[in-house]
Amino acid sequence: MSKSIKLTKDPIWELLRKVTIPASTGSLFQTFYNLVDTWFAGKISAEAIGAIAKSFPIYFVIIAVGVGIGAATNACIGNLLGEKKIRKASLLVAQSVIFAIIVSIIVTLFGLNSSNFLLSVMGSDQQSIILTREYLDIIFYGTFIVLIQISLNGTLNAQGDTKSYRNVLIFSFFLNIFLNPLFIWGYAFVPGFGIAGLAIATVISQSIGTLYLAYKVNSCKLREYLKIECFIPKFELLKELLEQSIPIMFSMLFIGVGIFNVLYFIGQFGELAAAGYGAALRIEQVFLLPVIGLNTAVLSIGGQNFGAKKFDRIRELYKKALFFGSSFMICAGIIIFFGAEFLVSLFTDDIEAIKHGIIYLQVAALIGPIYPVFFITTAVFQAVKKPIYSLYLSILRLTAFPFLSLWYVINIRGGDYEDIFYTIMVTNWIMGFAVIIFIGYFLNNVFKQNKKLFSF
Repeated sequence: MSKSIKLTKDPIWELLRKVTIPASTGSLFQTFYNLVDTWFAGKISAEAIGAIAKSFPIYFVIIAVGVGIGAATNACIGNLLGEKKIRKASLLVAQSVIFAIIVSIIVTLFGLNSSNFLLSVMGSDQQSIILTREYLDIIFYGTFIVLIQISLNGTLNAQGDTKSYRNVLIFSFFLNIFLNPLFIWGYAFVPGFGIAGLAIATVISQSIGTLYLAYKVNSCKLREYLKIECFIPKFELLKELLEQSIPIMFSMLFIGVGIFNVLYFIGQFGELAAAGYGAALRIEQVFLLPVIGLNTAVLSIGGQNFGAKKFDRIRELYKKALFFGSSFMICAGIIIFFGAEFLVSLFTDDIEAIKHGIIYLQVAALIGPIYPVFFITTAVFQAVKKPIYSLYLSILRLTAFPFLSLWYVINIRGGDYEDIFYTIMVTNWIMGFAVIIFIGYFLNNVFKQNKKLFSF
């Protein structure tokens, strides 16, 4: 933890800058990493891009579980640090790693045994399923590595250290550029693995990053009380992590379910429609990076301030983070809208896939300004140890509301490809305004206060 960062004392704007920028930079390189994978997949074939796109909702199980573990670790340790319970915080570091290992076994078994069914539901033919499984199976075998990595990162984030994970992601990006062509096409004694080579490169990069984060955790202030006996499973602490992480896991899973829903309807328009959507989705992620960084910052700052019972700082944090996030997404939306064709064409030269990708990006640009509401509100829910509200929000925003709307528009009204995304836009804006109205009442309930969140 940087000695210059005091999450319960430093001005909110200063903290947002110090914590958000490294987190956003790290996320930028994570997204670049994914974009590089998409680019290399495009060099294999358009079908390979489609396979990567269809793997994402299933691969997202790992991401969802990882985010749950990381956020729970961040919130629980952050609260303990705010309460000055350093010894218990150190014990929780070890228990989080144990928790990550246990959960990784379950996730791996799920992924290996359910992928065929889920891919078939998305409309994949047998050839597409085989191609996608070449990539997915290796990813799932490496689940324990990535979950331990995210657990360690949660520990560092709780202390305001977002720079270490940034360094991991920057290093992984450059390593990936080297490893991808090596394992895709082979060189010298290394055979070519095709699309499976993308997954092999990912697992190797994650392994090195995990070792680095382990070193950083071993060097932080919590190391003083982090002994070997701390790694003996403690039921009460594992239960605490489980209770905090499960709603977050399911909240994230519903993002994957939401994408799955979209792909279900997109699948009715062919494989190239899925390929275009997959390429455009990767591009959109680049422009969401500062908002993702804000999510990390709000969780880290909010967690310690909640533990220290500095509730007014959490209110201030929410308002300033929302202002910054929405302002950025308005500017990013302009770039996305007018640069859609150029951006999608970077990943595929198939005219039909490009056309479909442009449609999604331009609609996504119109949704962008409301996205920070969801990311920042979710972080506040987690920071104040009310993750169940994140789950409720995800169910409504990502599954129930959009699925019913899409079913009506596409299957009843006979809507076309464009109507999928216009429907998503409308549902997001409706939910965004509903969340803004609700958050003030929520904070008053948690803090036992009667204050307006927004005053104009």
